[in-house]
Amino acid sequence: MNPALTRWITLLLAITSAMAVATVYFAQPLLESMAADLGVAQQRIGWVVGATQAGYVLGLLLIVPLGDLIDRKRLLLGQLLFSALALIGVGMAPNWALMLLALVITGLMAVMVQVMVAHAASLAAPGQQGQAVGTVTSGVVLGILLARLVSGGLADLAGWRSVYLVAAGLLMLLALVLWRNLPTGQPGSLRSGYRALIVAQFRLYRHDRLLRQRGLFGVLIFAAFSVLWSAMVMPLSAEPLALSHTEIGLFGLAGVAGTLAAARAGRLADQGLAERTTGVALVLLVLSWLPTAFVGHSLMAFGVGVLMLDFAVQAVHVTNQSLLLAGRGAMASRLIGAYMCSYSLGSGVGAVLASWMYAHWGWAAVCGLGMGISAVALGDWLWLQRARAAEAALQCSGQNL
Repeated sequence: MNPALTRWITLLLAITSAMAVATVYFAQPLLESMAADLGVAQQRIGWVVGATQAGYVLGLLLIVPLGDLIDRKRLLLGQLLFSALALIGVGMAPNWALMLLALVITGLMAVMVQVMVAHAASLAAPGQQGQAVGTVTSGVVLGILLARLVSGGLADLAGWRSVYLVAAGLLMLLALVLWRNLPTGQPGSLRSGYRALIVAQFRLYRHDRLLRQRGLFGVLIFAAFSVLWSAMVMPLSAEPLALSHTEIGLFGLAGVAGTLAAARAGRLADQGLAERTTGVALVLLVLSWLPTAFVGHSLMAFGVGVLMLDFAVQAVHVTNQSLLLAGRGAMASRLIGAYMCSYSLGSGVGAVLASWMYAHWGWAAVCGLGMGISAVALGDWLWLQRARAAEAALQCSGQNL
């Protein structure tokens, strides 16, 4: 690699990426404890996830593009410090409103992951960029896998607030290490200015049909994902199961299946099988809600459902990105930023709806909601296949004429 990007710097960026993405997922095993501590009704607790994802959307649209205009090291250090302050705000929040505000800022700063990936690519030698980006991105997977488990275990030891206070301390330590070790990158070469860059990113939704199609899949699959992960803590922590935070967090290890799906789905997309992979994964997503519904009768069945859902969501997610970026590397940052907005939108809406459904009608209604969202995604895919077949037939008949 380029001397500016040593193995140590790459590892440091990967560790920081893991911590950044973990701040988004810490809350999911803790929702019940948060609600009890702050006196919040169950139907409102989904706003914890919704507020974080709302901040993440704003960060993708407004902060990530700054990496093309100013020195990314300065941007990263600023994000780390503001994120640490926001986490302290969550951990010390005396009421519901202040906690939601701090969570919005937490989500806003968590987009430092995208900035770190771009910085790693810019520091690496041309022939080593893929390796550098892959290593840093692996930290994201690690953060998602371990966030729920670590937060659950720490909450059992010292309460849910300790999770955020410890995370804040770690981010400040990482900021110090990065300040001393991370090379300074060159400011972006973009000359059109920040406002023009933001406008151009919004125009992608208008002019890029593939982005709209795959973005809709992103909204739906991550809404289904969030329905499960935001609501599952309630039946798992209630009687007769009464699982601890640590035990609930163990279900986060189902993300291993997602990692396997990501690798395989990417290879299938490269082989021209992206649409077939999407269809099979969406069928699996619909079916995953059947074993998940038996959480009160069999944790084994529930675990199988979690594995199926995570596998399906990650397969569609990777396929979406593979199709969007194929042959369009020059605009990769804007495309991924625009697409990831669908991730946050779906996650936030799914969490809010799931907590409301559980409070009014219980776990069966939550599973019905998740299956319904999954079925809409499958129906959309089937409709697109039919539209493509009709378009191909029309072109064929036109050529024959």
